[in-house]
Amino acid sequence: MTATLTPRAERFFLLTLAGIQFSHVLDFMIMMPLGPILMQAFGIGTHEFGLLVASYSFSAAVSGILAATFIDLFERKRVLLACFALFGLATLACGLAPGFATLLIARGLAGVFGGIMGALIHTMIGDAIPFSRRARASGVVSSAFSLSTIAGVPLSLWLANHLGWRAPFALIAVLSVLFIVVGMRFLPELRHHMDEEKRGHLLSATFNVLRDANHLRALLFSALIIFSGFTIIPYITVYAVNNVGIAQADIPIVYLVGGTATFISARLIGHWADRYGKIEVYRRIALLAMLPLLAVTHAGTLPLGIWLIFSTTFFVLVSGRMIPAMAIIASSAQPKLRGTFMSLNGTVQSLAMGLATTLAGFLTGLDGSGKIVGYPLVGYVAVAANLLAIWFVARIVMHGRTPPAAADR
Repeated sequence: MTATLTPRAERFFLLTLAGIQFSHVLDFMIMMPLGPILMQAFGIGTHEFGLLVASYSFSAAVSGILAATFIDLFERKRVLLACFALFGLATLACGLAPGFATLLIARGLAGVFGGIMGALIHTMIGDAIPFSRRARASGVVSSAFSLSTIAGVPLSLWLANHLGWRAPFALIAVLSVLFIVVGMRFLPELRHHMDEEKRGHLLSATFNVLRDANHLRALLFSALIIFSGFTIIPYITVYAVNNVGIAQADIPIVYLVGGTATFISARLIGHWADRYGKIEVYRRIALLAMLPLLAVTHAGTLPLGIWLIFSTTFFVLVSGRMIPAMAIIASSAQPKLRGTFMSLNGTVQSLAMGLATTLAGFLTGLDGSGKIVGYPLVGYVAVAANLLAIWFVARIVMHGRTPPAAADR
């Protein structure tokens, strides 16, 4: 069952979710391009930087488990905005952190609330948008990733270069306040899931999710996709600067070009997935994504123009997989358990992010000249996980198809 929204209300609903997604995606993404700056500021290596990135993911995983015990008991809008407010405070704490240890703790707190928000956003899409338009809706919300790379990351890096690394976190805190106000105005109340029969105990919904074999297949699929991307993503900027020879001042250009391309491609991919079949479109994009997975991890010294081709293709295809994938994952859940399922999915994705980042941190290191070694091996690990996800996706059954598309069987 989905909520009924007018076309205008649906448009504002999705744009508001995209704005909220923009804030918390930017908070997570900014750590990667800030890598060289933070490593220099704190005198840390790839292992410590990987821990700084992974702390967000591991905290999000824990919060996802906790959220699964209560998230379907409450109205969606109130939970989302409450978590968003706490997320804004945690992000502000990141900007005020006096040292590495306190920044690590603050990143963990941001992950606690960011993890719940990410799960809730996709839960609300599943609750409010019919299956036939769900991939396009995911594409609209996923455009937040593109906008954060087009505008958010370059602006944040400009602020970091001129005002210090703390400035981007202050910017995100301000954006959080703005989008909370917008959310109070344009997000509808979603409470139809609360009309289902009452659960027997606090963990009954979690157990019901985990007893469903289809749910478990979808969760494993989700983990494989995230793992294949996040072995590479946290270190891509450090590798570009240290190994490829891209100037730190040119990193905003990399994100600007890549973000512009994904802003265009995200909407197209969502449309194609709804028209030609979510599984079929996912498979094709994921197969193509293996090329940039290998290219960016094996590149030597390159001019900026060639690196832009590699990195932009990486942005478009690696992130593009997630549009049909999230529609598949959200549609695999039983509607009455969607909030619990998506919270557990957030936990699984966050664990996959953290494990991928940590593993890549151990597989790589810095040589005497400051270059990263071991990154090609990370690329092979990413490709292996990607191939497993491609093989596994056909085993997931999606709810809400009327009639089922042949490509989605």
